[in-house]
Amino acid sequence: MADKEERIPEPRATDSLLGQADAEGEFLHAFNTGRPAHAWLITGRRGIGKATLAFRLARTVLAGDAPDAHDPGAALFRRVAAGGHADLLVVERAVDEKSGKRRAEITVDDVRGVREFLSKTPAEGGWRVVIIDSADQMNTNAANAVLKILEEPPSRAMLLLLAHNPGRLLPTIISRCRRLPAKPLDEEDLAELLARLRPEMSLEDRQILVQISDGSIGRALGYSEGGGLGLYRDAVALLEKLPGLDVAGVHKLADGVARDKTGEAFQTIGDLMRWWVHRTIDGRVRGSVSASAGGLDRWFEVWEKNNRLFERADSVNLDHKQVILNAFAAIDAAHSSS
Repeated sequence: MADKEERIPEPRATDSLLGQADAEGEFLHAFNTGRPAHAWLITGRRGIGKATLAFRLARTVLAGDAPDAHDPGAALFRRVAAGGHADLLVVERAVDEKSGKRRAEITVDDVRGVREFLSKTPAEGGWRVVIIDSADQMNTNAANAVLKILEEPPSRAMLLLLAHNPGRLLPTIISRCRRLPAKPLDEEDLAELLARLRPEMSLEDRQILVQISDGSIGRALGYSEGGGLGLYRDAVALLEKLPGLDVAGVHKLADGVARDKTGEAFQTIGDLMRWWVHRTIDGRVRGSVSASAGGLDRWFEVWEKNNRLFERADSVNLDHKQVILNAFAAIDAAHSSS
């Protein structure tokens, strides 16, 4: 079986893009009419193809009159995929030399070279392009450095800023960019991508991934690699017994998650529980599950409480097992009062 790197091409090396035709079309219209914005803010949830879209747009801008910018056999495509195009700069979180993992934020050192890069004459006579992935991960100093560039953008230069959570960006950065929203993938596109990237998986497992991944191929692939399907089945088995909490079962699940020191299992169970509550609220709003207005209020409270619990867990070093126990207890209480 091919390894993960062979089966999942990096965004810079991906030659096709599903689900983002509207965003690409909006950009192409502006670019082809000669009035492109100097900075674009590509927004949307994680894993829906924002980075793949950004590299696709960058190739379009860099191609000039050259044909087949998105042909994997073309020289331009290969240079972008290899990180060797002189007119493209990609800014990401740097890797910590001690841990070997990416840092939590983009620092001013990571963006320090952007101004100098953009001020140079394009090496190939066209445009210079910078991709910042992801802009909402910039710390204050890095954000201010990028803002100064946006205030006085060089000619023939374009910035493509990706943001999972644009609300974390400085309002002044947002105001100087043209917003380009990327959409979650629909079920058909997500199923097609999973069939292409995970052909060895059973149809049932792929269908579950489509259901729980919220339109995100990145999330679906993460679940398929990180034991997400097993956690889903364990969590659903407990949630379907509610009201009436299987205390021993929840403790067993929470213990298993807490033993994972990478934190990936905790992130996954948090995503799955948020998905479960969201699905429950949506079902009640649509009338597929009967509920009083008061019952809906209670479910919205659970949604907000569990979101806060999982989001604060790492920032304030909350005990992962206790967070999971509290989340299950909150869901059980909402079931009992509905």
